[in-house]
Amino acid sequence: MEFAEMDSAVLFGLITMVTWGIWIILGNAASESMDPRTAAAISYLVAALLAFGFIIVSDASLAVTARGGLLAGVAGLFTGTGLISMYIGFTHGSTTVVSTLGAMYFVVAAVIGIVVLGENLTVTKVTGIAFAVLGIVLVTR
Repeated sequence: MEFAEMDSAVLFGLITMVTWGIWIILGNAASESMDPRTAAAISYLVAALLAFGFIIVSDASLAVTARGGLLAGVAGLFTGTGLISMYIGFTHGSTTVVSTLGAMYFVVAAVIGIVVLGENLTVTKVTGIAFAVLGIVLVTR
């Protein structure tokens, strides 16, 4: 990865981190003000409209392959399930616990990457995953 690509990756990673952090707080407030399932649906409806708007104003290809469409659809099922679970979780626990556990999705992705996709298992990755698990234990106590 070139330096300019790393800068873009960091920039968009930071934007993702900040916007998703704000989304969690607003989602929690919405789920306290109305049925969390309805709040989740409204949240994703607005996100879908934004995504479609971005497709229209950008140079995104509208070509959909069978494999890509299927994978994107299944990804949407998991995204929707996680979203609904998060909003309902807000009504049963603290924002800190629900959002921290939800944000640990990268641990699941890392393990799948190593076990299923054959990515290298390194001491650094194991240490990072261990610290993430330790963070979950500390936050939930």
